[in-house]
Amino acid sequence: MTVPLASLNLGFRQNFLRYDELTAQLHAWCEAYPTIARLRTLGQSVEGRELWLLELGEEPDRARPSVWVDANMHATELSGSSVALAIAEDFIRLHVDPASVSESLPHALRERLRGLRVFVLPRVCPDGAEAVLTTGQYVRSNVRDRRPHFHRPHWVPQDLDGDGLALLMRRLDPSGEFVESGDVAGLMLPRTLEDTGPFYKVFPEGLIEDWDGETVPDPYFLGDNDTDLNRNFPWHWEPEPGQEGAGRYPTSEPESRAIVAFVTEHPTIFAWLNLHTFGGVYIRPHGMLDDNKMNPSDLALFRQVAEWGEQHGGYPTVSGFAEFTYVPDKPLHGALADYAYHQRGAVSLVCELWDLFAQLGFARRKPFVEHYTHLSRDEMQALGRWDRTHNHSRIVRPWVAVHHPQLGPVEVGGVDSRVGMSNPPLEQLPLVCERQSAFFARLAATAPSVELDTPKITSIAPGLRQIEVTVRNTGYLPTYILDSSRPLPWNEPLVAELLGHEGCTLVDSRTAKQPVGHLEGWGRGLYSGAFALFFQRSSGSVSEKTLRWIVQGEGPVTVRVASCRVGESSRHIAL
Repeated sequence: MTVPLASLNLGFRQNFLRYDELTAQLHAWCEAYPTIARLRTLGQSVEGRELWLLELGEEPDRARPSVWVDANMHATELSGSSVALAIAEDFIRLHVDPASVSESLPHALRERLRGLRVFVLPRVCPDGAEAVLTTGQYVRSNVRDRRPHFHRPHWVPQDLDGDGLALLMRRLDPSGEFVESGDVAGLMLPRTLEDTGPFYKVFPEGLIEDWDGETVPDPYFLGDNDTDLNRNFPWHWEPEPGQEGAGRYPTSEPESRAIVAFVTEHPTIFAWLNLHTFGGVYIRPHGMLDDNKMNPSDLALFRQVAEWGEQHGGYPTVSGFAEFTYVPDKPLHGALADYAYHQRGAVSLVCELWDLFAQLGFARRKPFVEHYTHLSRDEMQALGRWDRTHNHSRIVRPWVAVHHPQLGPVEVGGVDSRVGMSNPPLEQLPLVCERQSAFFARLAATAPSVELDTPKITSIAPGLRQIEVTVRNTGYLPTYILDSSRPLPWNEPLVAELLGHEGCTLVDSRTAKQPVGHLEGWGRGLYSGAFALFFQRSSGSVSEKTLRWIVQGEGPVTVRVASCRVGESSRHIAL
């Protein structure tokens, strides 16, 4: 008896799962549906946690167009794991309970999606996420630091008041840069010339390692974790100080190395969703160049994807270079989405989940990245009021007086960004999961689809017959996926082969294998000019090719068409 899918849900659409809970969720699916769900580990983190990869689809070992979702490579961005699991659950539902699939997913899309292979890596940084979930401390990727500090003072997060959390710490100081809001109790604001105090310094809640008794070190977002995983991938990697958080070398971390090793062995991956938080925006290539230097065909495709993103996911799409470069003309190096696009030839997107700015009614800024840095005091206080009235005061925590063993009287508390800022309120998490799964279904449905028509058998002489088969791509994307990825050396064109069996042989064995080449899809992106009203014309025979073989005898044969890029399609023929 099939286990109802809903009974296996461990609450990831309503909460953020700990590592053991996430592991249990993945095992539950694979044990209940072993024919379509398989779990493997890509390796282990430094602290010994598995990097779980869920594989979905019938015949999991059969190579065919595949999609990839990863999440939570930045430790505080917990809702990415929930969305990744929701996408996985919705793909499972297509197989085990198709009747329950929402009518918002049309039948034509369902059949396309059922034929795909799906890879879901729901938590790239299990060590860092566990630290955030259990202590509330800020961790960029993973809590590990192998840098030689040479006994320089540096901050180490620690719970000082026994509440189980390591948040922030404030200390009275006439040279302090912060004051407390008069409107939202506990909220710290940047100091202005007009403020009369009291003034505060704000630090991480914790201790100063290698303290000299006098020097208070500057806090640093990579203070206790030396590598930002999203700067550790091979594409345009640059070492520090050119790129903060780059790591010691490309894929120096077990997590990034495991991803690169796996996807390199699976060139059928054509669509890639890299889930982050927060902001409510999709970030598309290029990360390094302006749009006027981007492949025009790629750009038209991403315009179409952007339209689906706005319609189904609810977020706008921006160029990584134009609107997500923190310092103008200084692009980020070693990012996973750039690696996926440039080196793996995938239609890759970053999704910054949770549109906090829209919740607060803030006007759209351009470039988008200024949302994070160009907040006025009034806007900060608006966030504090929203937290109080709509988020159960989960963000702004009260300050509690404690005695710091090094600095004396301080207070601990302040901002806890986990729920409501870095991630959506738990009450809104189900809708975030639903909408992003709906968007990703559209992206996944663009898969190339190589099909073989019914063979035409013609008798051409006594004992000799001609087999004629037309191969066509009925999918949106071409078999090379992106025009920019076509030159990649592993982006193999299709080859057809006739496999004879006992009793039936080829007249000329040299014709067994025949080149098909790449086949175009029917999609042309958006505003590429291909569908101009004043000149509506289709391409010629760019999506199909007819192949012929002459055989003698009787018996079964198989026509197989394959490439490492899109996998294999075949048709069995009885002669």
